[in-house]
Amino acid sequence: MAAESQAADSVGIVEPQSLHFPEPIRLESGHTLPEFNLVFETYGTLNADASNAVLICHALSGHHHAAGYHSREDRKPGWWDACIGPGKPIDTNKFFVVCPNNLGGCHGSTGPASENPDTGRPYGPDFPVITVRDWVKSQARLADRLGIDQWAAVIGGSLGGMQALDWAIHYPERIRHAVVIAATPRLTAQNIAFNEVARRAITSDPEFHEGRYLENNAIPQRGLMLARMVGHITYLSDVSMGEKFGRELRDHAYHFGFDVEFQVESYLQYQGVRFSESFDANTYLLMTRALDYFDPAREFGNDLTRAMAEARCRFLVLSFSSDWRFAPEHSQKLVNAMVDARRDVSYAEIDSDWGHDAFLVPNERYESLFRAYMNRVAKEHGDAG
Repeated sequence: MAAESQAADSVGIVEPQSLHFPEPIRLESGHTLPEFNLVFETYGTLNADASNAVLICHALSGHHHAAGYHSREDRKPGWWDACIGPGKPIDTNKFFVVCPNNLGGCHGSTGPASENPDTGRPYGPDFPVITVRDWVKSQARLADRLGIDQWAAVIGGSLGGMQALDWAIHYPERIRHAVVIAATPRLTAQNIAFNEVARRAITSDPEFHEGRYLENNAIPQRGLMLARMVGHITYLSDVSMGEKFGRELRDHAYHFGFDVEFQVESYLQYQGVRFSESFDANTYLLMTRALDYFDPAREFGNDLTRAMAEARCRFLVLSFSSDWRFAPEHSQKLVNAMVDARRDVSYAEIDSDWGHDAFLVPNERYESLFRAYMNRVAKEHGDAG
């Protein structure tokens, strides 16, 4: 769909914005960035008392372009366009929506591909390891610059949902609602293992050059392709892959070799190539390690209930039946901790065949529940801007 034929529920043409933060930011690792930039997009209008602001936190391979189009020639909208716009669950007639590209990212915010002011060369592997806490800290600085003292809601799916949780725990006075979708309070050993395979695929690529590939005019494309292929398999369900590809052959015959023959192989190759052309390898390493490290219970004696007792906001937690990467039982464990901590929480498990990626796919029940909750947010606080 070209931008000139946008539907009435599109936010239309949007333009990324950038803010420079000259003050140092101390990271959870103990390292300090002397300064940083954040790129972000906004949709809707901030009301007079800044009470209708909503923060969207992106997942591992996401970025700031969550809705709308960058030009009239754009054929593909932002990654969460199905949920952000007039009349959509995150209704831009009611809310002022902010979506940043996370610190350490590769879509404009300061990250490994940015220039290190100490050397004049790309940070590369010298960029410090980033955690979910660090992202939330930088997002709080962004909120300060935008004049937002308290978010009406912080919303995210997958790794974005972890950021919403961290906001609720560590900035309890600055958030009224948290929407946590297809997330988990910490990764299982299996999930950490998947991330390690992906990282090893990247670091073992001959073109990785110990993380200094940009200085060597190289890109570890094969490693990035493999990492994305492994990751993408975990985002889908067996049912969704079977329905989409089955055992279909590209040429309707076996070739008795090891080149691409099945449609699913072709799809994974395509996804891998496309990803390797748009994502930075060092950023991928950082994002997966941030996933590994996330464990809010750890600083509370491994007691998730104690961690959730820090929160003051209300919660909506959503999971999906076929998500085996962050299965519904992970969300249920989180909800149980919230209930034990006497937090106000609404929970639903959505029936879907789309696996972990279901939070990005239109689904009538999902959108209906999401919209109803966000309407409640707007009504309770007069956020209809």
